[in-house]
Amino acid sequence: MSLRMFVGEALANFPMVGAISPSSRYLANAMLEPLPFERTHVAVELGAGTGAITNALLDRLPPSATLLVFEINRRFFDCLRRSISDPRMILINSSVEYLDSELHRRGIQQVDAVVSSLGLAFMPDGQRHALIERLLPFLQPRSVFTQYQYIHGLQFREGRLRRFNLRPLLSRYFVSVQSRIEWRNLPPAFVFTCHNRLKNSKTKLSGESPSEL
Repeated sequence: MSLRMFVGEALANFPMVGAISPSSRYLANAMLEPLPFERTHVAVELGAGTGAITNALLDRLPPSATLLVFEINRRFFDCLRRSISDPRMILINSSVEYLDSELHRRGIQQVDAVVSSLGLAFMPDGQRHALIERLLPFLQPRSVFTQYQYIHGLQFREGRLRRFNLRPLLSRYFVSVQSRIEWRNLPPAFVFTCHNRLKNSKTKLSGESPSEL
């Protein structure tokens, strides 16, 4: 898919796309570097876009692994279906709202690696928490979850532009939350790496505390 088409989709529905351009190879590498590829049997990608990270994932996954790719945007989904024919990939044109049911329907009980490019800052608080709570039961002690967020961290909330800090959200669900900045992406982005999900981690949906600009 051309950059022009990606930008067109982003302008048409930025909260859904959550990015202004496809992930650079630098961001893809930063997202994948922490993943335990040598022991990954099942990996999940949330929000594949045009496949920049998808292709890098497939290059690194073992031949016997399975990659479940969620992409809700129909044009991106069709692009992925046309451009990637790897039998290890299961492409799912569904909202991550149905993450748990989609995994159960395919007999998946455990996930070793999760890569998320979702625009969490553009989701309501309850939806962010619900997504992670649906994912956690599939994670085992050595599973790894990565998520990026542009360094400006902006979100629209109650009609105002605010900054959104993703770390407090992730820290409610994971023992270890590490971050680095990938400056070579456009725009630069934080890459969060999460290990060791907390047990009994359901929390009141009281919301984060974004600061108003």
